[in-house]
Amino acid sequence: MSSLARWILLVPLAAAAGWSAVWYLTTSPVSMARALTATLVLAFAAVGVASGFRGRPLAAAVVVALVAASAGYLGNTAVVLGREDDREVPTLTRQPGDPGDGHTAVVYFTHGEPETYDPIGWLNQFREFDEQGIAFVPFPVRPLFLHALRDAYLEVGSSQHGRRHVDMAADLEDTLRAAGHDVRVYPSFLDADPRPDAAVVRALNEGASQVVVAEVFVSISNHTAEGEHLIREVDTESLGVPLTFTGPLWDSATLHQMFVEKAEEARGQTPRDRVAVLLVGHGQPDEWDAEWPTETEHELALRTSVIDALVEKGYTREHLGLAWMEFKEPEVREEAAALAASGVEKLFYFSAGISAESIHSQYDVPEMIAAARIPPGVQAVNLGAWNDHPLTIRAIAERVEPLLPPRGD
Repeated sequence: MSSLARWILLVPLAAAAGWSAVWYLTTSPVSMARALTATLVLAFAAVGVASGFRGRPLAAAVVVALVAASAGYLGNTAVVLGREDDREVPTLTRQPGDPGDGHTAVVYFTHGEPETYDPIGWLNQFREFDEQGIAFVPFPVRPLFLHALRDAYLEVGSSQHGRRHVDMAADLEDTLRAAGHDVRVYPSFLDADPRPDAAVVRALNEGASQVVVAEVFVSISNHTAEGEHLIREVDTESLGVPLTFTGPLWDSATLHQMFVEKAEEARGQTPRDRVAVLLVGHGQPDEWDAEWPTETEHELALRTSVIDALVEKGYTREHLGLAWMEFKEPEVREEAAALAASGVEKLFYFSAGISAESIHSQYDVPEMIAAARIPPGVQAVNLGAWNDHPLTIRAIAERVEPLLPPRGD
């Protein structure tokens, strides 16, 4: 093969290998094998072509191949990160002046997470932070971030998050109807189907005379703000339909008691002074606190109140701790190790800021606990997220009920 032919082949092969590497890092599990095979074939072909050079041309070929591969990698990274959110929003058919049928739509709004690997939620998050100028995972590293997300899904099989919330929304509807309220509850998700604006449109098309948004979150944050923006764009009030928001649940005494009851249920016959409890918050970078200080403030306030409630129940304050999944200290591993070494028999840990089981509570936090130095005699028990505990449902209902019309109207 002539030198010119080698140069002509080398550049597209190396660029295609870089492009294919991003495909492998970010694609769905069903395409992983094909993507990896393509990446390896292209990379070996590029190496084979480059190896035909000798001396200075070989050094130049290596540099050219690396530049071409980087260009392919960055090009496909831009394509992947530029994927648009294709979740559908139904057409609004409700006409101004239509009073509806009198029922209240409760739009159950929470974070959401795809049941199987789909990076759209993180793609939206990347865009949001980029628009706000908030530093996050650097652009070239984002395919590796999505690769780690996919690995977590492969480890746990699937996320229970969406299914749990659908069940919780049904429980909320049953609770409100049992109290005499004419409501229909519509689950909606920031990062899964249906979107909150899609749920509002559906509710309006089905005759809702009022819309109450139940914000199933810990704190006021960029997540609640994004959902509120999507919902307000529907412009319910131009149709004469009142719209209200419940606010998040960080200060719900009922929710605080849910943690106590779950600890009590798991404690069995173990004395309370032989039980440690670790409340794990999500955490955000200090730079984000400048934009959304309420997120950290509310996460701390929720967990501090839970500790106070546990102490009131008879647990030992020194055996109760707070940790953060990321960005802040103390880290989960060090705090878990310290609590486990305090002379207890059981260590309960909660993903305290997670409303329903998710990759964080099913995989990330348990992995951090597994990496901690837990003495052999101490049993570490994952008490997970809030989930559909009766007190969780009651806490949400207590936020919604004051915003509903009086019973019988």
